[in-house]
Amino acid sequence: MLDPAIFLAAMGITLLEISEASAVALALYTEGGPKAFFYVGLGVTVVLIVAFLVGNAIALLPSWMVYLIAAFLLLYFGLRLTRSARRAVLNSRKKGKFGKEKFERGLFYTGFSVGAVEAFEAAIVLVVLIPLSHTSTLLGLITGLVIVVIGTALLRSQVRKIKQANMKVAVSSLLLSFSAFWFLETASIGVSDLYLIPIFAVFFTSVYLFAHRK
Repeated sequence: MLDPAIFLAAMGITLLEISEASAVALALYTEGGPKAFFYVGLGVTVVLIVAFLVGNAIALLPSWMVYLIAAFLLLYFGLRLTRSARRAVLNSRKKGKFGKEKFERGLFYTGFSVGAVEAFEAAIVLVVLIPLSHTSTLLGLITGLVIVVIGTALLRSQVRKIKQANMKVAVSSLLLSFSAFWFLETASIGVSDLYLIPIFAVFFTSVYLFAHRK
């Protein structure tokens, strides 16, 4: 059965992290050709396979423990992503242009490393979501990957110009909302899924104001 909250969390973190990897793949493509996409994709694939193996192992724990672990980890990474959103906003305000990235360690090493690192950041959250709903997490991951692939093909060089700040605000708000919800679940407080809407609204407003404050 599809869990909308877990589906959105998985899709959101996948979109956020893998789109950054695709931007680097496009940059490498100008010099390395189609192999750049293969190497980046290989790094992403290896890490995500390991993530699902680990996530399935966590599913063997008692349900209350899974919820508690999920709540704490999503709280940590939600706060971390909130700070990242703030840095992204500050960087977007700078008038100076960033220097062009130089890749000096070889196409394979650079592509594979970037794919693995970005996938690892997504996997940290996915590992927490998998025990809660394997199907919803998998569908969210696949949906996010499909959107990134289609978006990269359509936008090509324009994909590097997409601002990540607002996406980070939305994803961090989702993670914090699910963290709060699962803390309530751990405490055996019966809360309807509908409460996620106002909870998300509160977190989104708070994170947005924090990230865009002067």
